[in-house]
Amino acid sequence: MKPEHELYPLLSVEEALEKVLTMFHPLEAERVPVLETLGRVLAEDIVAKGDIPPHANTAMDGYAVQAADLVGAGPESLKRLRVIANLAAGYVAAERVTPGTAIRIMTGAPMPDGADAVIPFEETRQDGEWVECFAAVRVGENVRPAGEDVRAGERTLRCGTRIRPQEIGMLAALGYSEVAVIRRPRVAILATGDELVDIEAPLLPGKIRNANSYSNAAQVLHYGGIPLLLGIARDTVADLTAKIRAGLSQGADLLITSGGVSVGDFDVVKTVLAAEGEISFWRVRMKPGKPLAFGYITADVDGRPRTVPLLGMPGNPVSAMVSFELFARPAILTMLGVRDVHTPTTEAVLDQAIPRKDGRRHYVRVRLERRADGLHAVLTGDQGSGILNSMVQSDGLAIIPEAWDHVPAGARVQVLLFECGRLPG
Repeated sequence: MKPEHELYPLLSVEEALEKVLTMFHPLEAERVPVLETLGRVLAEDIVAKGDIPPHANTAMDGYAVQAADLVGAGPESLKRLRVIANLAAGYVAAERVTPGTAIRIMTGAPMPDGADAVIPFEETRQDGEWVECFAAVRVGENVRPAGEDVRAGERTLRCGTRIRPQEIGMLAALGYSEVAVIRRPRVAILATGDELVDIEAPLLPGKIRNANSYSNAAQVLHYGGIPLLLGIARDTVADLTAKIRAGLSQGADLLITSGGVSVGDFDVVKTVLAAEGEISFWRVRMKPGKPLAFGYITADVDGRPRTVPLLGMPGNPVSAMVSFELFARPAILTMLGVRDVHTPTTEAVLDQAIPRKDGRRHYVRVRLERRADGLHAVLTGDQGSGILNSMVQSDGLAIIPEAWDHVPAGARVQVLLFECGRLPG
């Protein structure tokens, strides 16, 4: 039998991501209330049920008039009109504007019959039941016609659109209280290791708290998934297998583990993955995060077989978070129906030299600073894969290509941006 390094060769990040994404596709649709659609992808076209606005209305406070009455009006040539009514937004005028008359009107109110323009308050002066106008207006001036924004029957939002607050506003304006969107993926999260205790447990000698499950669950939430916390699996095949099957029984669309994927005696994730399904790969040419297992688990759930992808990430907290950004994030977005799953990047000048000799792609935690000569990337301290504070301080990950033997200070690098952050002003 071939040794493991020949069965599962060291892959580039791109090769590994390609293998991961072949296992995922958009999930089925569900109908949800409009406020639950934020960040999700439409699974249907949205067609306007009527015009927006539904009627011609005024774009500002003023007087609804007939433009012909104000021809030649100016500061030295006032035109006087009789005010026959006041009209607030939300009401319809009972009176009709006729030659020589005007209706005082507030922004958003429907245009009265007979009126074809609005003169703003600033260009008028009211005198009792009369208004003096010292400017001319054109037909249609300061009037928003019916259907100016959207026409009845128009396809306003396309299937596949990712919904932002502005799309929710449009759905509300169109009268859609619920719509069909791709359902959120359920992601089961399991930490492994005899050394782990939960966050509220006493920290006894030799133990550490289970940070990975919570940081990974937060990443799942941030990118639109539903985290299923499975707790901690001990370093035995039986316990790990039982907890993975528990995740499958909860309807998980993806299983994520942290720890148990390197070459130690107690690293059992690869063993369970090989026994319960299939390993696709388990090493990637990157730092942090080289030991990264991917494959699938197959088990009977309620009498029916289920096959679910499993992403086995390293146990160090930075490695687990970086691996999630590179592989779990695009998988979740693919299941959500997002078409472009690439992480946004920017270019910056690296402030410090980085010696490197191992031929892997490095993802270096950096803070971004805007200076007179452009954007600079500043290392956030110790880059060890156990230094979680280096992630707390960072805006993104500077990408150091495999081919670079070392990186001098002043080198221009691409920085993979964390979506929850933003570029400095």
